Amino acid sequence: QVQLVESGGGLVQAGGSLRVSCVASGIIFSTNTMGWYRQDPGKERKVVSVISSAGRTTYSDFVKSRFTISRENDKKTVYLQMNSLKAEDTAIYFCCALSISRNFWGQGTQVTVSS
Repeated sequence: QVQLVESGGGLVQAGGSLRVSCVASGIIFSTNTMGWYRQDPGKERKVVSVISSAGRTTYSDFVKSRFTISRENDKKTVYLQMNSLKAEDTAIYFCCALSISRNFWGQGTQVTVSS
């Protein structure tokens, strides 16, 4: 049974920083591409950043140079370090284990940035 458990969300002032984490179980984490997505109420979920099993990273334009994705395979954990946060970064952030057959999702963690 695959489980992805996010943590680290919360309330932060604009310009501040926050790090969210996702611990995975039930998958061979080291071989999985992992991603962070976010979703506003009533809007589609959209990709924030992805990190491959080899550590290659991609970022959406709206977070480039502000967010950093990383992973620790021995801890089966993927992180998203978020700096210079803006009010528009407010969303539920979801961890995702991507695969050809299907994607697995965590329950999400709320990030709220006050302006």
